[in-house]
Amino acid sequence: MPLNDDQNSDSDSSRLSESTASSSDLEYSRQSFNSDSSSKPSSPASASPPKAITFDELMAATRNLSNWTLAHEIAVNANFCIKHEDYPQNSFAGTVKQIVHKAFWDHLESELNEDPPEYEHAIKLFEEIREILLSFLTPGANRIHNQICEVLDTDLIRQQAEHNAVDIPGLANYIINTMGKLCAPIRDNDIQQLKATDNIVELLRQIFHVLDLMKVDMANYTIKSLRPYLWHNLVDYERTKFQEILEETPSALNLTTEWIKESIEDELSSVSDESSSSPGADSSSKPIISPTLVLNNGYLKLLQWDYCKTIPETLITDEVRLQELREKFNQLKIIACVSLITNNMVGAAIVDLPDFADHLKRISLPLLDGMNKKSFDLKEALNAIGVQICSTVNKSLSERGLPTLSEEMQSNLMGQIAHIVEKNNPVCSLIDKRIQLFMRSLLALPSSQKCMPTMPGGLSVIQTEMELLGSQYASIVNFNKKVYGPFYANILRKLLFPEAAVEKTEAETSSN
Repeated sequence: MPLNDDQNSDSDSSRLSESTASSSDLEYSRQSFNSDSSSKPSSPASASPPKAITFDELMAATRNLSNWTLAHEIAVNANFCIKHEDYPQNSFAGTVKQIVHKAFWDHLESELNEDPPEYEHAIKLFEEIREILLSFLTPGANRIHNQICEVLDTDLIRQQAEHNAVDIPGLANYIINTMGKLCAPIRDNDIQQLKATDNIVELLRQIFHVLDLMKVDMANYTIKSLRPYLWHNLVDYERTKFQEILEETPSALNLTTEWIKESIEDELSSVSDESSSSPGADSSSKPIISPTLVLNNGYLKLLQWDYCKTIPETLITDEVRLQELREKFNQLKIIACVSLITNNMVGAAIVDLPDFADHLKRISLPLLDGMNKKSFDLKEALNAIGVQICSTVNKSLSERGLPTLSEEMQSNLMGQIAHIVEKNNPVCSLIDKRIQLFMRSLLALPSSQKCMPTMPGGLSVIQTEMELLGSQYASIVNFNKKVYGPFYANILRKLLFPEAAVEKTEAETSSN
């Protein structure tokens, strides 16, 4: 079971905990939690009054959330990296930055051109460059550390400045050579350009620009180095971080509780409908609901989630990925609907077109790009797809010396495709049910099982894409269960077995 305190709980509660976390998750649960979270004041179903939090506590929770989200993104997103971005030149902020920087470098140039030169600002720049170079060094790089400190010794440079003996070109050349030793190969061209710059002020300006790029490179190298460690320890880390957030913000599971509650209500409604349609069913008996089925149905609802609403707290770290998957699944649903309608209406005309399915995807996907945006006009996209399909079919028929589709047939085909957008469209409802059936079967498989469930009829045109997206979605779901299984078990226990939860609370109160 995911929580140690449940060893002596009732059998229903025990089965519930076991069904929400796989056997491989038990070790994580024991390490992360020493007691049932229902005994904590942060429980979403706790009878305690809401806890008022201070501003410092709120900021601490925000920092925890930021660290938790960032660690998750680094671990699961292999393409995650930091990019060096600047303000657009024509923007207000970009214009202000350009003016301020130009004033600074112009002032530095005027100081160095004085007789005798004024070196104070230049010395401060060398001091800053020294600290940046030192920040790139790994522990144990004592020789180069000492060399940088010796060459860029600002006290020594000030003494030289007093006697007008500062060798700025020599210092700049040392800095460039050192940068060349420390930079990533991608910066080699930038280093060569620095060596070709003669104007000392422009050279210092470009040195800082390349150092900024090197900072980004170093950060991305660190991220890449941390990724295997984070991934190996991510379950424990995320669960611990979320527990800290929950202790600082007791309402941090409210949306998750509501999400699970809605899934239970949907499942109860489904069971009730099945019972009423089955003759001889005992309507007085309390329906038995599988916690795993409740959770899986909740996950499936995310594929149709209105992301204008706030997503459950336990899924915040994957919100962007879930939105992208929802759009791709919706695109595939439309393509499957169009394919089914086309085959039913003009199947004989495309029977000799083996690549028709691929052609349909090639013309449809670009037209359906961004379909989850409010500004997207699905009806217009479907009309365009209908026109393209009629053109493709007619071209194929003409090449084979066969009569093309009549105007009436083309109009009916385009009309049927355009009607997909209507609510409760029978073709769309059918395809949606079959996609849901495939995804439900996929989520029901053990996470260790690699094979795919049987693809329902009507989805063969999108089978490859469905299996790929299904694998990505199942990966998100299975990882989410590993991390938040104990929290889900506690919520489900309270919602499905409220009597047992009350008895347990009373027993704990009397023992205290």
